[in-house]
Amino acid sequence: MIENLETLVALSKVGTMMEASTELRISQSAVSKRIATLERYYDRELIERHGRRVVLTHHGTRLVERVTPLLSELRSVFLEDNALRKGKIIVGVSEAILSSWGPDFFGQIRHALPEVEFQFHAQRSPVVLDRLRSGEYMVGVCTGSSDSDTDLVSEVIRQEPMVLILSGLKKKKFAVGETIPVLTIESRSGAWTSIEDTMRQLKLVRVASLESFFAVAQMAVSGFGHGLVPIGVARTLGVEDRHLIKLGGTDTMPSLTRPVRFVARKSMFAQALVRSFYLEAARLAADMDDT
Repeated sequence: MIENLETLVALSKVGTMMEASTELRISQSAVSKRIATLERYYDRELIERHGRRVVLTHHGTRLVERVTPLLSELRSVFLEDNALRKGKIIVGVSEAILSSWGPDFFGQIRHALPEVEFQFHAQRSPVVLDRLRSGEYMVGVCTGSSDSDTDLVSEVIRQEPMVLILSGLKKKKFAVGETIPVLTIESRSGAWTSIEDTMRQLKLVRVASLESFFAVAQMAVSGFGHGLVPIGVARTLGVEDRHLIKLGGTDTMPSLTRPVRFVARKSMFAQALVRSFYLEAARLAADMDDT
């Protein structure tokens, strides 16, 4: 029954049988069978099909609202009783972090905490937060503002500088006060909400967006426009400093950075193993060289 309820919750989030099957790693027919089993059990229609899209009925919506917190608690109990007892921490990490400076960073933490077994998952920051809430991950290391995350403990451990990769790696001088068109991350990313206000102050105008900072960087290198990316992405791709513009940080202009956050559910953050992980992460992040 729990698997069937989890399938309905997943379907409510993604909206199609195909996406639900991908997320749950089961076949589309298995998704359909699980939903049909729930409908027989509750003697109610729980979904309606509109072409390929699926929407919940009134009864389906009420059921999801009721069971989602319960499923989250069950997963959380499983993690606390099993993973923590074995000295294991399941971590969701922003893709751009785990593809750039993250592996070395987490390698140092693993060396400092040899008694801990880490299991990492690369996701977009909003997905990391969703899976923390659902009890699938124990800890998140992601980006973005914490204003809407009042149900989670969120501690900023680093402000990673954002830089401009010059289009085609060609030198260019900008006049003081000039508006600069840039390629950067799309609005649904965790980083966007934390950088858009400062971008406006620096007169950086997003003219095109992509789903990945690495894609932005590669497009900038190939001459499709100036790319606004975290410095870790630029360095991972081997872009030399002479092809970068570092932003702000003067008496009159603010620095443009994206906050890197250590996030967990309140009950999980109180666990000794997770606290040790946080303290080591915060210590190492404070010593990172961003020059």
